[in-house]
Amino acid sequence: MQIPSKYDASQVEGKWYDYWMKNNYFHSEPDEREPYTIVIPPPNVTGVLHMGHMLNNTIQDVLIRRARLQGKNACWVPGTDHASIATEAKVVAKLKEQGIDKNDLTRDEFLKHAWDWTHEYGGVILEQLKKLGCSCDWDRTKFTMDDDMSESVIKVFVDLYNKGLIYRGYRMVNWDPEAKTTLSDEEVEYVEKQGKLYYVKYKVEGSDDTLTIATTRPETILGDTAICINPNDERHQNLKGKKAIVPICNRIIPIIEDDYVDVEFGTGCLKVTPAHDENDKVLGDKYNLEVIDIFNEDATLNAFGMHYEGKDRFAVRKEIVKELKEKGHILKIEDYNNRVGISERTKAIIEPRLSDQWFLKMEELAKPALKAVLSENSDIKLFPKKFLNTYRHWMENIRDWNISRQLLWGQQIPAYYYGNGKEDFVVAESITDALALAKEKTGKDNLKAKDLKQETDALDTWFSSWLWPISVFDGIRNPENEDVKYYYPTNDLVTGPDILFFWVARMIVAGYEYKNEKPFENVYLTGLVRDKQRRKMSKSLGNSPDALKLIETYGADGVRVGLLLSSAAGNDLMFDEALCNQGKGFANKIWNAFRLINGWEVADINKSESSKIAVDWFESKFQKVLNEIEDHFRKYRLSDALMSMYKLIYDDFCGWFLEMIKPAYQQPIDKKTYDAAISILENNLKILHPFMPFLTEEIWQHITQRTPNEALIVSSYPESKLINETLITEFDFASEVISGIRTIRKQKNIPFKDAIEFSVINNENSTKTFDGVIQKLGNLEAINYVSETVDGALTFRVKSNEYFVPMAGAIDVEAEIKKLTEELNYTEGFLKSVQKKLSNERFVNNAPKQVVSSEKKKEADALAKIETLKASLASLN
Repeated sequence: MQIPSKYDASQVEGKWYDYWMKNNYFHSEPDEREPYTIVIPPPNVTGVLHMGHMLNNTIQDVLIRRARLQGKNACWVPGTDHASIATEAKVVAKLKEQGIDKNDLTRDEFLKHAWDWTHEYGGVILEQLKKLGCSCDWDRTKFTMDDDMSESVIKVFVDLYNKGLIYRGYRMVNWDPEAKTTLSDEEVEYVEKQGKLYYVKYKVEGSDDTLTIATTRPETILGDTAICINPNDERHQNLKGKKAIVPICNRIIPIIEDDYVDVEFGTGCLKVTPAHDENDKVLGDKYNLEVIDIFNEDATLNAFGMHYEGKDRFAVRKEIVKELKEKGHILKIEDYNNRVGISERTKAIIEPRLSDQWFLKMEELAKPALKAVLSENSDIKLFPKKFLNTYRHWMENIRDWNISRQLLWGQQIPAYYYGNGKEDFVVAESITDALALAKEKTGKDNLKAKDLKQETDALDTWFSSWLWPISVFDGIRNPENEDVKYYYPTNDLVTGPDILFFWVARMIVAGYEYKNEKPFENVYLTGLVRDKQRRKMSKSLGNSPDALKLIETYGADGVRVGLLLSSAAGNDLMFDEALCNQGKGFANKIWNAFRLINGWEVADINKSESSKIAVDWFESKFQKVLNEIEDHFRKYRLSDALMSMYKLIYDDFCGWFLEMIKPAYQQPIDKKTYDAAISILENNLKILHPFMPFLTEEIWQHITQRTPNEALIVSSYPESKLINETLITEFDFASEVISGIRTIRKQKNIPFKDAIEFSVINNENSTKTFDGVIQKLGNLEAINYVSETVDGALTFRVKSNEYFVPMAGAIDVEAEIKKLTEELNYTEGFLKSVQKKLSNERFVNNAPKQVVSSEKKKEADALAKIETLKASLASLN
């Protein structure tokens, strides 16, 4: 098989991925082997590959490929999430381009468009993951809206409702006016925004007195139904029992008293708008206040907005301030930094809104999940541990989960209404079951299916993905099936810390509720991928490179190495494209090393002593690094594991081992050494394969003709063996000696082809094990052990050993004298300029201390160098 002179990833990657797929290496079925299972964090069906996906999925592929090499039954389940809000927004935008309004469509008509969109664009990201080399079991690909997955979700909803854990409640919720749906607390991000604090005067009824409130949202005064004061506030005793008049709408509202009001904030008078603030709603309930909702679902004002009806809330803010000023109601306006909630998906500013929603009680459900992670002998381990406190905070302060969304795309809530009252409903898995329940509940045997109306809300997307490790194996519908019994619980979960509560914690909750067992053993939390300026990568900032373009430029292996070399668990990755170039360079280095070995002529000759010791040394070094790598994997330090391999292969294998065994020019290598070198190369490829699958398979298949059963992807991981630590220590010493010889050759321009004499005073009593290697790599005539200094020789030290290279015949003395003299003259001139500066009292007294200190160091360094140069010249004369 002809070996190309250069490694070309573009000619290799598609070939081997197709080969792996053709031979079904990624597919898993239950058998007698130990299972190793990962479920992919399902990317949005709307998504395309970005840097976060690249990092997350590379890590998963490393873990799954390593498990496969270790002989485990490796199963990596891929799939996508239907992403209710994001997908519906994209479908609505596409319909708008076609001149279609979502509101003019029936549910079924809209869902047809959504499915058409999903079939056209959905799953693109899964195809892109193949370009990265991800070895997922594509036969097991799942989508959260697949029929079986949706059935599982509905089954769980009905079960939780029947257990009394799901209820319908009229609550203050987070409302996304762009997506026109409620959001859970976890789907709201909080950002600091520069705003204004408006001081607005209200008239006190029946007098000329006024009171002043401070608000950041003057448009909401149209929904005010009370003013609240603290009963202990001395400033406002005169307001007790009176009423105020709301500006513009002139509504008369009571002045109530409650110690909830902070006397230190603002004016001590609080406007109460129960429909638009959670705390105000609490006061409204307590004092039986009127609730006036002034907003439509898109955050425009409704009829309660009077002449502002139909206008957007922020446009109204400007206009109402102008009107309040004109009518003399504005006392003053101040700049004010405000913490504002925004929708994680649409980035729209959230409106608190009263609404009928479905909730899941979480307090009792969360207890097993809390214990599973935080107990002393925890069932589930988080890596890194710093996220334990975050997990504890969320789970100990958990609130009921708002699981309903005012969307069409998603699993429709299986509640069926048979009357007009809020409680006139039944919950069932099918319309048939619902009808039977409704007849039983009402006593009306003449009820028909057409008399029932299903809840229009859909379930929160997370309500499907929290079942993911169970439902992908059909463990909800068929809890005793062979797959779920074999693959569950899964082994490792790799995800980002930003969804630790959204997804990870909820999967743990579901695992204990529905399998009475953890869903996974370990959670590896990656960092965020940031640019060199520490900014989070995003399309809006334009700082996120095209993932596929990176693969095209540097090869998938190069990109994988570039990402992993600097992505310690939980720490953000400062991405630099140069890292991918480093990965590409590493691939080329390994390719050239293979070509070097492959190009040697092999003969049945005696094995040299230096080659024998080189093989023994590298095999021990390999075993030591293998143990390091195993330790790194146990601690989920994949970056460190890769760096250990990188140094082993780049420095020890390519830099030292191949040089130690390389035959002389146009001479053959002995067969035993060659076979050992091939065996060592194959072991290197095995440990590197999870990180660089394409390059390693290409070299593996070039080494010798292999059957499909002998492919690298399904070969066996190297086993741990005894380590000769003495040999490793002795080589570390010998490598310093060789480096010293090479430094002298370089400094004194002694060509490597010229053999040189070499002597050593062996104060360390070091062994002569590597003398043959030192002699070969230093091109020495011999190594002479002496008891005293060799006059007129160039010297260096390794620990307390002194090494000597006699100069006679080794260097051009005249050229060396000329070079040293020029260097001495330059250094003496430099010293004079420094000393002139230091002799200037004005400079010494006025310059900053660090500047003067720096100049004094320059003087000391120059004096030392002059002394060394003069000594070197004296030894040459």
